[in-house]
Amino acid sequence: MFNALVVVWRESLEAMLVIGVLLSWIVRQPVTEQAVLKRGVWGGAGAGLALALALGYATYAIQSEFAGATLEKFQLAMVLVAAGLILQMVLWMHRHGREMKRELEAQAEKRAGALGIGAITALAVAREGAETVVFLYGLGLEAEGATLMNMLLAASAGFGAALATAWLVARGARYLNYRTLFRVSEILLLLIANALLANGIDRMIAMEWLPPLLDPVWDMSDVLNDGQGVGRFLADFVGYRAQPAGMLLLASLTFWAYAFWQMKQGDRKPLAQG
Repeated sequence: MFNALVVVWRESLEAMLVIGVLLSWIVRQPVTEQAVLKRGVWGGAGAGLALALALGYATYAIQSEFAGATLEKFQLAMVLVAAGLILQMVLWMHRHGREMKRELEAQAEKRAGALGIGAITALAVAREGAETVVFLYGLGLEAEGATLMNMLLAASAGFGAALATAWLVARGARYLNYRTLFRVSEILLLLIANALLANGIDRMIAMEWLPPLLDPVWDMSDVLNDGQGVGRFLADFVGYRAQPAGMLLLASLTFWAYAFWQMKQGDRKPLAQG
Protein backbone atom coordinates (compact mmCIF):
# COMPACT_ATOMS: atom_id res chain seq x y z
CA MET A 1 0.00 0.00 0.00
CA PHE A 2 2.94 2.30 0.67
CA ASN A 3 3.86 1.86 -3.01
CA ALA A 4 0.54 3.32 -4.13
CA LEU A 5 0.95 6.28 -1.76
CA VAL A 6 4.45 7.08 -3.05
CA VAL A 7 3.50 6.75 -6.72
CA VAL A 8 0.39 8.92 -6.48
CA TRP A 9 2.23 11.48 -4.33
CA ARG A 10 5.07 11.84 -6.83
CA GLU A 11 2.88 11.88 -9.95
CA SER A 12 0.41 14.35 -8.44
CA LEU A 13 3.26 16.55 -7.26
CA GLU A 14 4.68 16.71 -10.78
CA ALA A 15 1.29 17.73 -12.19
CA MET A 16 0.92 20.37 -9.47
CA LEU A 17 4.41 21.65 -10.23
CA VAL A 18 3.42 22.19 -13.87
CA ILE A 19 0.25 24.02 -12.85
CA GLY A 20 2.19 26.12 -10.34
CA VAL A 21 4.80 27.15 -12.92
CA LEU A 22 2.11 28.16 -15.40
CA LEU A 23 0.16 30.13 -12.78
CA SER A 24 3.36 31.94 -11.79
CA TRP A 25 3.96 32.80 -15.44
CA ILE A 26 0.39 34.11 -15.78
CA VAL A 27 0.89 36.52 -12.86
CA ARG A 28 3.60 38.23 -14.91
CA GLN A 29 1.26 38.77 -17.87
CA PRO A 30 -0.97 41.84 -18.43
CA VAL A 31 -3.74 42.03 -15.82
CA THR A 32 -6.42 42.05 -18.51
CA GLU A 33 -5.29 38.59 -19.72
CA GLN A 34 -4.77 36.85 -16.41
CA ALA A 35 -8.34 35.73 -15.71
CA VAL A 36 -8.72 34.13 -19.16
CA LEU A 37 -5.35 32.41 -18.93
CA LYS A 38 -6.13 31.03 -15.47
CA ARG A 39 -9.39 29.59 -16.77
CA GLY A 40 -7.37 27.96 -19.53
CA VAL A 41 -5.04 26.34 -16.97
CA TRP A 42 -7.85 24.97 -14.80
CA GLY A 43 -9.87 23.89 -17.83
CA GLY A 44 -6.80 22.07 -19.16
CA ALA A 45 -6.25 20.41 -15.78
CA GLY A 46 -9.84 19.16 -15.81
CA ALA A 47 -9.50 17.88 -19.38
CA GLY A 48 -6.25 16.09 -18.53
CA LEU A 49 -7.83 14.44 -15.50
CA ALA A 50 -10.79 13.33 -17.62
CA LEU A 51 -8.42 11.74 -20.15
CA ALA A 52 -6.61 9.86 -17.37
CA LEU A 53 -9.91 8.57 -15.95
CA ALA A 54 -10.97 7.48 -19.44
CA LEU A 55 -7.72 5.50 -19.75
CA GLY A 56 -8.40 3.88 -16.39
CA TYR A 57 -11.87 2.81 -17.51
CA ALA A 58 -10.52 1.55 -20.84
CA THR A 59 -7.85 -0.52 -19.06
CA TYR A 60 -10.49 -2.11 -16.82
CA ALA A 61 -12.79 -2.74 -19.80
CA ILE A 62 -9.99 -4.37 -21.81
CA GLN A 63 -8.98 -6.61 -18.91
CA SER A 64 -12.57 -7.79 -18.44
CA GLU A 65 -12.50 -9.15 -22.00
CA PHE A 66 -9.53 -11.42 -21.26
CA ALA A 67 -9.36 -14.71 -19.38
CA GLY A 68 -6.90 -17.51 -18.70
CA ALA A 69 -3.55 -17.34 -20.48
CA THR A 70 -4.50 -14.19 -22.38
CA LEU A 71 -5.25 -12.35 -19.15
CA GLU A 72 -1.94 -13.51 -17.68
CA LYS A 73 -0.06 -12.14 -20.68
CA PHE A 74 -1.94 -8.82 -20.49
CA GLN A 75 -1.17 -8.48 -16.79
CA LEU A 76 2.47 -9.36 -17.37
CA ALA A 77 2.71 -6.71 -20.07
CA MET A 78 1.17 -4.09 -17.74
CA VAL A 79 3.60 -4.95 -14.93
CA LEU A 80 6.61 -4.61 -17.22
CA VAL A 81 5.25 -1.41 -18.80
CA ALA A 82 4.70 0.05 -15.33
CA ALA A 83 8.26 -0.79 -14.27
CA GLY A 84 9.64 0.67 -17.50
CA LEU A 85 7.55 3.84 -17.20
CA ILE A 86 8.70 4.47 -13.64
CA LEU A 87 12.33 4.05 -14.69
CA GLN A 88 11.85 6.33 -17.70
CA MET A 89 10.06 8.96 -15.61
CA VAL A 90 12.78 9.02 -12.95
CA LEU A 91 15.57 9.26 -15.51
CA TRP A 92 13.79 11.97 -17.52
CA MET A 93 13.12 14.12 -14.47
CA HIS A 94 16.68 13.57 -13.21
CA ARG A 95 18.03 14.82 -16.52
CA HIS A 96 15.54 17.58 -17.36
CA GLY A 97 13.99 18.61 -14.02
CA ARG A 98 16.35 21.56 -13.60
CA GLU A 99 15.15 23.00 -16.91
CA MET A 100 11.44 22.21 -16.59
CA LYS A 101 10.41 25.69 -15.44
CA ARG A 102 12.27 27.37 -18.30
CA GLU A 103 10.85 24.93 -20.87
CA LEU A 104 7.27 25.33 -19.64
CA GLU A 105 7.51 29.11 -19.73
CA ALA A 106 8.96 28.96 -23.24
CA GLN A 107 6.02 26.81 -24.35
CA ALA A 108 3.59 29.24 -22.70
CA GLU A 109 5.16 32.17 -24.57
CA LYS A 110 4.78 30.33 -27.89
CA ARG A 111 1.22 29.15 -27.26
CA ALA A 112 -0.32 32.43 -26.16
CA GLY A 113 -4.00 32.37 -25.22
CA ALA A 114 -6.25 30.29 -23.01
CA LEU A 115 -6.44 27.39 -25.48
CA GLY A 116 -2.67 27.14 -25.77
CA ILE A 117 -2.13 27.24 -22.01
CA GLY A 118 -4.99 24.79 -21.56
CA ALA A 119 -3.42 22.37 -24.04
CA ILE A 120 -0.07 22.48 -22.20
CA THR A 121 -1.79 21.82 -18.87
CA ALA A 122 -4.03 19.09 -20.26
CA LEU A 123 -1.12 17.21 -21.79
CA ALA A 124 0.92 17.42 -18.60
CA VAL A 125 -1.93 16.32 -16.31
CA ALA A 126 -3.04 13.59 -18.73
CA ARG A 127 0.52 12.24 -18.93
CA GLU A 128 0.93 12.09 -15.16
CA GLY A 129 -2.57 10.66 -14.75
CA ALA A 130 -2.04 8.01 -17.41
CA GLU A 131 1.23 6.95 -15.80
CA THR A 132 -0.55 6.72 -12.43
CA VAL A 133 -3.23 4.47 -13.92
CA VAL A 134 -0.61 2.10 -15.33
CA PHE A 135 1.39 2.10 -12.10
CA LEU A 136 -1.62 1.43 -9.88
CA TYR A 137 -2.78 -1.35 -12.20
CA GLY A 138 0.63 -2.97 -12.02
CA LEU A 139 0.73 -2.64 -8.23
CA GLY A 140 -2.81 -3.89 -7.67
CA LEU A 141 -3.01 -6.87 -10.02
CA GLU A 142 -3.69 -9.38 -7.25
CA ALA A 143 -5.46 -6.99 -4.88
CA GLU A 144 -9.12 -7.53 -4.08
CA GLY A 145 -11.62 -6.83 -1.34
CA ALA A 146 -10.11 -5.13 1.70
CA THR A 147 -6.63 -5.12 0.13
CA LEU A 148 -7.91 -3.23 -2.92
CA MET A 149 -9.74 -0.76 -0.69
CA ASN A 150 -6.55 -0.18 1.31
CA MET A 151 -4.66 0.52 -1.89
CA LEU A 152 -7.28 3.05 -2.99
CA LEU A 153 -7.10 4.71 0.42
CA ALA A 154 -3.31 4.83 0.15
CA ALA A 155 -3.64 6.42 -3.31
CA SER A 156 -6.01 9.03 -1.88
CA ALA A 157 -3.55 9.70 0.93
CA GLY A 158 -0.81 10.13 -1.68
CA PHE A 159 -2.86 12.79 -3.46
CA GLY A 160 -3.51 14.57 -0.18
CA ALA A 161 0.19 14.42 0.66
CA ALA A 162 1.00 15.95 -2.74
CA LEU A 163 -1.38 18.84 -2.05
CA ALA A 164 0.21 19.43 1.35
CA THR A 165 3.72 19.19 -0.09
CA ALA A 166 2.97 21.60 -2.92
CA TRP A 167 1.44 24.05 -0.42
CA LEU A 168 4.47 23.84 1.89
CA VAL A 169 6.90 24.38 -0.98
CA ALA A 170 4.84 27.31 -2.26
CA ARG A 171 4.92 28.79 1.24
CA GLY A 172 8.70 28.45 1.26
CA ALA A 173 8.89 25.96 4.12
CA ARG A 174 12.42 25.66 5.46
CA TYR A 175 14.39 22.60 4.29
CA LEU A 176 11.62 21.70 1.84
CA ASN A 177 12.12 22.22 -1.89
CA TYR A 178 11.28 20.31 -5.06
CA ARG A 179 14.87 19.30 -5.76
CA THR A 180 15.27 17.59 -2.37
CA LEU A 181 11.85 15.97 -2.60
CA PHE A 182 12.49 14.64 -6.08
CA ARG A 183 15.90 13.26 -5.14
CA VAL A 184 14.36 11.29 -2.26
CA SER A 185 11.41 10.15 -4.35
CA GLU A 186 13.71 8.98 -7.15
CA ILE A 187 15.13 6.23 -4.93
CA LEU A 188 11.68 5.29 -3.61
CA LEU A 189 10.30 5.04 -7.15
CA LEU A 190 13.25 2.98 -8.36
CA LEU A 191 12.68 0.56 -5.49
CA ILE A 192 9.03 0.26 -6.54
CA ALA A 193 10.06 -0.26 -10.19
CA ASN A 194 12.44 -3.02 -9.09
CA ALA A 195 9.58 -4.67 -7.17
CA LEU A 196 7.39 -4.55 -10.29
CA LEU A 197 10.24 -5.98 -12.36
CA ALA A 198 10.67 -8.80 -9.84
CA ASN A 199 6.95 -9.55 -10.15
CA GLY A 200 7.28 -9.67 -13.93
CA ILE A 201 10.37 -11.91 -13.85
CA ASP A 202 8.64 -14.31 -11.45
CA ARG A 203 5.67 -14.49 -13.82
CA MET A 204 7.86 -15.12 -16.87
CA ILE A 205 9.75 -17.88 -15.05
CA ALA A 206 6.45 -19.48 -14.02
CA MET A 207 5.24 -19.25 -17.65
CA GLU A 208 8.56 -20.83 -18.75
CA TRP A 209 9.41 -17.80 -20.87
CA LEU A 210 12.67 -17.35 -18.93
CA PRO A 211 14.98 -19.94 -17.38
CA PRO A 212 15.46 -19.58 -13.60
CA LEU A 213 19.21 -20.27 -14.08
CA LEU A 214 19.62 -21.29 -10.43
CA ASP A 215 16.60 -21.67 -8.19
CA PRO A 216 17.00 -20.75 -5.42
CA VAL A 217 20.35 -19.01 -5.23
CA TRP A 218 19.90 -18.94 -1.44
CA ASP A 219 17.17 -19.52 1.14
CA MET A 220 16.48 -16.82 3.76
CA SER A 221 13.00 -18.12 4.67
CA ASP A 222 13.99 -18.96 8.24
CA VAL A 223 15.46 -15.47 8.76
CA LEU A 224 13.04 -13.24 6.82
CA ASN A 225 10.09 -14.91 5.14
CA ASP A 226 8.72 -12.92 2.21
CA GLY A 227 5.18 -14.17 2.79
CA GLN A 228 4.37 -12.22 5.93
CA GLY A 229 5.28 -9.28 8.14
CA VAL A 230 8.37 -7.24 7.32
CA GLY A 231 9.43 -9.70 4.64
CA ARG A 232 6.12 -9.28 2.81
CA PHE A 233 6.41 -5.49 2.99
CA LEU A 234 9.93 -5.66 1.55
CA ALA A 235 8.75 -8.06 -1.15
CA ASP A 236 5.99 -5.66 -2.22
CA PHE A 237 8.06 -2.50 -1.87
CA VAL A 238 11.58 -3.41 -3.05
CA GLY A 239 11.20 -6.83 -4.70
CA TYR A 240 12.81 -8.83 -1.87
CA ARG A 241 12.70 -12.60 -2.27
CA ALA A 242 13.67 -15.07 0.45
CA GLN A 243 14.40 -17.67 -2.25
CA PRO A 244 15.46 -15.70 -5.34
CA ALA A 245 16.08 -17.32 -8.69
CA GLY A 246 19.34 -16.53 -10.46
CA MET A 247 17.46 -14.87 -13.34
CA LEU A 248 15.71 -12.54 -10.90
CA LEU A 249 19.00 -11.45 -9.34
CA LEU A 250 20.55 -10.92 -12.77
CA ALA A 251 17.59 -8.80 -13.92
CA SER A 252 17.65 -6.73 -10.72
CA LEU A 253 21.40 -6.09 -10.90
CA THR A 254 21.04 -5.05 -14.55
CA PHE A 255 18.17 -2.72 -13.65
CA TRP A 256 20.12 -0.93 -10.90
CA ALA A 257 23.32 -0.73 -12.92
CA TYR A 258 21.48 0.86 -15.85
CA ALA A 259 19.50 3.25 -13.61
CA PHE A 260 22.55 4.57 -11.76
CA TRP A 261 24.60 4.81 -14.96
CA GLN A 262 21.89 6.90 -16.62
CA MET A 263 21.51 9.11 -13.54
CA LYS A 264 25.27 9.67 -13.51
CA GLN A 265 25.08 10.70 -17.16
CA GLY A 266 22.28 13.10 -16.30
CA ASP A 267 24.38 14.70 -13.55
CA ARG A 268 27.07 15.46 -16.12
CA LYS A 269 24.63 17.26 -18.42
CA PRO A 270 25.31 21.02 -18.30
CA LEU A 271 22.45 23.40 -17.63
CA ALA A 272 21.09 25.15 -20.71
CA GLN A 273 22.07 28.79 -20.84
CA GLY A 274 19.25 31.24 -21.14
